[in-house]
Amino acid sequence: MVSRSTHVSQCQRPVGWLGRVVLWRMNVSHSKLTDWGLGHVSITEQDVILDVGCGGGETVRKLALSATLGKVYGVDYSEESVAASNRKNARAIETGHVDIRLGSVSRLPFADDMFDLVTAVETHIWWPDLPGDIREVCRVLKPGGALIIIAEVYKGANTITSRLAEKHAGRLGMALLSANEHRQLLTDAGYAEVRVVEEDRKGWICAKGKKT
Repeated sequence: MVSRSTHVSQCQRPVGWLGRVVLWRMNVSHSKLTDWGLGHVSITEQDVILDVGCGGGETVRKLALSATLGKVYGVDYSEESVAASNRKNARAIETGHVDIRLGSVSRLPFADDMFDLVTAVETHIWWPDLPGDIREVCRVLKPGGALIIIAEVYKGANTITSRLAEKHAGRLGMALLSANEHRQLLTDAGYAEVRVVEEDRKGWICAKGKKT
């Protein structure tokens, strides 16, 4: 039986055979959450997009289906995640439509002003320096480009999952923010047109802002 701490560690940074199982489960369990969150941004065919913390690669695949004439990048600091994302998007990688890289959100391996959209699905709660990492994402966005953060747990959500996560957040190293704290996080980092949307029944949240 896998302990709770081991499961959380694998969610944070998948490793080995158990990590591969966790990544497969993430692709399945986060699919509807991702669809809901992406419904709050506009994606054009020509967009150049980055998915930070790309995990098993399902979000990259979804984004590539929308940005058909653009390009979608994924980045993750887990080698297991990079491998899984590569497998998931093998055909698109062959055609040059998708590019998956190993790297940290704290030092993204991309040039300034490169992306029309950056997505982060169920990952920002693990970022090592959340305020600094949000500013690093801003660096790689084009002026007018958008960041959207999507998560299934947040502080103050009235769901069992969120309440449990909030109770153990400190011990597990999770940065759980309230809706207002998400708004303040993006505002303090210099994003404009900041908007936070909550799905109360499911405990989902997305926070969006634009680079000026």
